[in-house]
Amino acid sequence: MSHLNWIKVNDNIPDDDFVKEIKLDGKKLCLIKDHGKLYAVENSCPHAGGILSGGWCKNGNIICPIHRWEYSLENGRGASGQGDYVNTYPVEVRNDGPYIGFEKSFWKRLF
Repeated sequence: MSHLNWIKVNDNIPDDDFVKEIKLDGKKLCLIKDHGKLYAVENSCPHAGGILSGGWCKNGNIICPIHRWEYSLENGRGASGQGDYVNTYPVEVRNDGPYIGFEKSFWKRLF
């Protein structure tokens, strides 16, 4: 049994790389296309609350527009010395578009 609930992204997905906010499953996420690959991370920087979808990508990281703190697109870890992270969400591209996986609650996994 899968522990993820996959939800389809209905927003327009540009062909070129981008960083933008989407709303999915009651959450504001930062959807990123970097070097042709899609990523999804939480949209709020844990350092100062900056909106990551207002930032940009550099060397595989999303850069917060407020203080330029960096977070890995692959695993959400902050750059060396930051000691923080952002939540990442798995992205799966299917024939009908991209889907983002959300953890099912403990109770939904049981029933």
